[in-house]
Amino acid sequence: MSDISTPLPSRLAQLDKVWLVFVAILALVAILTPEDFSMVFGKMISALGQTAIFIAFAIAAVAYMKASGAETLLAKAFTGAPVRMIVLGALAGGLSPFCSCEVIPFIAALLALGAPLAAVMAFWLASPLMDPAMFLITASALGFDFALAKTVAAVGLGLLGGFGTLAFQNTAVFRDPLKAREAKGGCCGAKKPFQGQPVWKFWQEPARRQAF
Repeated sequence: MSDISTPLPSRLAQLDKVWLVFVAILALVAILTPEDFSMVFGKMISALGQTAIFIAFAIAAVAYMKASGAETLLAKAFTGAPVRMIVLGALAGGLSPFCSCEVIPFIAALLALGAPLAAVMAFWLASPLMDPAMFLITASALGFDFALAKTVAAVGLGLLGGFGTLAFQNTAVFRDPLKAREAKGGCCGAKKPFQGQPVWKFWQEPARRQAF
């Protein structure tokens, strides 16, 4: 239960800023164009109803992958021949459920363990541009063709960066890319993001249930 003794400004500061902006926009519509408020609100509810099933599925799928530790399987993409690693790295980046902040500790750990910079670059560029949740929501809102084209573009950008880095890997530009410092976790707190094995029955462990 919330502490009613907490000042209202402090409680408002703890709210998600997205919700505050959302309420503020509706309030502005109601004040500036009250005759359009019902139409705007109705379209909002309609759009939410059309995408809600995709959003719910995307959230559940990503939560399961995070709780089970399925992202550890991505480490297999960074073994083998350089060309193979670049292609698999770009594909893994375009299909993995990493946000832009979660990918940072992942690539830092990959580089610290000696993964080739070209393959990591392919993954790094493709990953924030598309993921399963984004694909489903984009397809529901803008159409399957648009979502597919964005996925292809994300993988293509990863391939471009990966092979471009491979072409310059023996030059002074990329000869020694790592700084002499210990790899740290990023803002999402994943310090060792691909060690261990996936636990598909995650609900048997309290910590994984909490992560879900």
